[in-house]
Amino acid sequence: MRGISRIIALSIPTLNRASSTSATSFARKCFTTLSVRPNLQNLQEKAIPGEFLKWGSIGFVRTSKFATGFTPLQPKPLESILDMERVKDRSPEDIASIWDDYHLGRGHIGASMKASLYHLLEQRAADCRYFVIPVWKGSGYTTMFVQVQMPHILFTGLEDYKARGTQAAPYFTLTYYKEFAETKDLVLIRGDVVFASKLSDSEAKWLLETAQSFYLNDSRYKLVKKFNKETRDFEFKDVLRALDMSSL
Repeated sequence: MRGISRIIALSIPTLNRASSTSATSFARKCFTTLSVRPNLQNLQEKAIPGEFLKWGSIGFVRTSKFATGFTPLQPKPLESILDMERVKDRSPEDIASIWDDYHLGRGHIGASMKASLYHLLEQRAADCRYFVIPVWKGSGYTTMFVQVQMPHILFTGLEDYKARGTQAAPYFTLTYYKEFAETKDLVLIRGDVVFASKLSDSEAKWLLETAQSFYLNDSRYKLVKKFNKETRDFEFKDVLRALDMSSL
C-alpha cells in the first residue's frame, strides 16, 4: 500500500520551467447596481467523510468540518444582479453572452453551461466532493485543493490548507445559478477571485474549466473517484498526465 504522505508530497511541489456597442448598452441595462459582498456566515456545514481522516495524521484536515476560516462570497439572488424581466425573452446564447461580457474587467469571471451538464456535475459532486488540481504559477505550478458543495465550488492552495487548517480561506469561489435551467437549458456561473495576490483572473478561469472537466469527462472522473474512494491508491502523477503536465 502506497504511503499517503507520498501522495501529499507529490501534490504540493512548485517545479521550475522555462462585442458590439449596442450589445454592451443592452447588457448594462440588464444588470442592477447591487453588488455581491462578503458574508461571514459559513457556507460549509457538512462533515468531511471518514476516509479523509487519514489525511489528518499529517495535518491535512484539522477538524471534522470545513475550514471555519472559509468565508466565500454569499451570492445575491440572481434577480438582484441581472434584470430578469429584460432578458426573459432573449435566447440562451444572448443571455450567456451578456453575462460573460458583464463580468469582464470587474474582478469576476462569467461563464455558463447546459443544464444537462450541470445536473451531471451536481450528481457526481454529491458523491465525490474533493479533488486536487495543479495550476500554472509563473515558471511552475502549485496545487489547489477543491471542495464541492453545489451550487458552490471552492478552491484554496493545498499548502495553505495543510498549514492553516481551520484558518485557511479560499482563493477562488464559484456559484452556479439555475434560474434558467428549465426554461432555457442554461446555467449561469459566477467566479469570484477572493485573493488576487494568490490567483489571477486567467488562472481562475483555467481552474473553473479544468475542475469541470474532471467531473464531466468520464475518463478524468475516474481520478476524482479514486481520490475520494480509494485515497491510498491515488497517484497525483495521473492528474499531471491527464493535463499533459507529466513531463515536468
